[in-house]
Amino acid sequence: MATLDEPLVQRGSYFRWPAIFAGAVAAAGVSITLHAFAAGIGLSVASTAPTWRDSSAIFWILTGLYLVFVALVAFAVGGYVAGRMGAPLSTSTAEMEFRDGVHGLVMWGLAILVASVLALGLAAVGSTALNPSAGTAGASQSVAGENIIASELDTLYRSDRSLADLAYRRAEAARILLKASGHSGVTNADRRYLSVVTANVADLSLDAARERVDRVVAMSAQELHRARVAAVLQAFFVAAALLIGAVIAWFAACEGGRDRERGAFPAWGRARLV
Repeated sequence: MATLDEPLVQRGSYFRWPAIFAGAVAAAGVSITLHAFAAGIGLSVASTAPTWRDSSAIFWILTGLYLVFVALVAFAVGGYVAGRMGAPLSTSTAEMEFRDGVHGLVMWGLAILVASVLALGLAAVGSTALNPSAGTAGASQSVAGENIIASELDTLYRSDRSLADLAYRRAEAARILLKASGHSGVTNADRRYLSVVTANVADLSLDAARERVDRVVAMSAQELHRARVAAVLQAFFVAAALLIGAVIAWFAACEGGRDRERGAFPAWGRARLV
């Protein structure tokens, strides 16, 4: 049995989940809207052409900075909503700001989860629509090869004559050419094998096929290097944007909590509601 000298412990959770969910939905909505706008103006790491050489490093950096901008705007809005929409707190100022900040941080995590689920769903629908047979293609298709070095595969087997179905040959060549970015690169045995296959498929002499294979291997190595650089830059900017978003969500939720307690409207500059 509690005595009068013991502190009163609040029952239930400190989390105000409706406000957190509202902030997460607002943040996800702003983020999706801004990303749709970016896609509409072509602000992407890769260009529409099937080669990474058509996208410059400056364009990649610009895209990364846009990701940071989206995080600033989306998590600022979501954090403010999460802090502002909560019930008033009868506690000290420091404790109130800490609780509001935690609510902003939880909103940040929930918004990332919602956006990730939506992105995975859209990616699954898009991949099925673009390639309905991807689930049963097996070894006859190389997704990484077709996404990164499709142009090099076209160059490898290019011919004036009518060609049979080259799905397996392209996939096999893609798996070999993807080694070009490795430490050992494409081995001489693989080069000889590709030369023989290319000579048979494209109706070339063995010397001409060997020259084409060497050229395609060099092109693939350059392509894979640029794809790797782009992926590293994109991953870095995504991580930086998310970390900055966490900080922004915390402080925006604290600001929303302060305006909630004061009854202020920051957009119109009013000091207090009457």
